[in-house]
Amino acid sequence: MSHPPFRAALERGAALFAAGHWWEAHEAWEAPWLTARGPDRAFLQALILLAAALHKRWHHGSAAHRNFFKAERYLQTLPGGYAGVDLARLRAEVWAALHDPALRPALQPWPGPEAPEPAGVDP
Repeated sequence: MSHPPFRAALERGAALFAAGHWWEAHEAWEAPWLTARGPDRAFLQALILLAAALHKRWHHGSAAHRNFFKAERYLQTLPGGYAGVDLARLRAEVWAALHDPALRPALQPWPGPEAPEPAGVDP
């Protein structure tokens, strides 16, 4: 079962990410990432890298792509709907946004009944 502070950080970061505030989303996810373990840690690491890729997309193109491909490695270890996020759609939207400034990817709404819940941070 997820811990409320962990869930709140995920949702806060998701709102910032959807608004195009990628560095701020990165920062919102960093604190829970520091204490997360297992799949939760991989999930947060991927989100942080995707946010960093988008943040760097125009001034550091090669760094943006490197961050995207690093995120891919983490995402491939997770189920497709981890924490209620459609990871395939997220990957596709971020990749497209790396090449089109008009696009702003977003994380899908958090858990549906069939989506695995993040475990949260270790107490």
